[in-house]
Amino acid sequence: MKMSGSQVIQAPRKTVWRGLNDPIILQQCIPGCETIKAASPTEMSAKVVLKVGPVKATFTGDVNLTDIKAPESYRISGKGQGGLAGFATGGATVKLTENNPIETLMDYDVDAQIGGKLAMLGSRLIDSTAKSLAEQFFTKFASLMMKQGQPSAAVPKAKATKKPAAKKPTGRKPVTRKQVSK
Repeated sequence: MKMSGSQVIQAPRKTVWRGLNDPIILQQCIPGCETIKAASPTEMSAKVVLKVGPVKATFTGDVNLTDIKAPESYRISGKGQGGLAGFATGGATVKLTENNPIETLMDYDVDAQIGGKLAMLGSRLIDSTAKSLAEQFFTKFASLMMKQGQPSAAVPKAKATKKPAAKKPTGRKPVTRKQVSK
């Protein structure tokens, strides 16, 4: 399977680059990702639970980053084992282009192969699932990068005002005085 596309992200290129290399950000963005741990700046391991059609599988695998040209591009590749469901191998070439100081264009070319029960599901289901997962990833990633790319606005502190203490009920009935007329 091959897939390519582009995504405009409203964040500076350096922010997007850091996000693509941050296991915490990636875990939040990868659909079904339960864990992702960095063994080194170029090696990670992950555990992802996915449902493709009637097949639900837990994949564990390793991811490697190569051809690194920070903060411009890299190649990410990996292999995941899903037990009886099968396996997946593949990678993506990612390129970041600065459109302007607060906007980055991310181009990607993905190639992947699957085997086992997953391969028996048919290419249409696999392709539509892959496109859906990619869309979910990029939507979440773009949202997180946009938040991180915004300069923090100085929030003026509210002045503390002391409010009078509220009277506590005593449980007694208030005493009323009657005017006595003579």
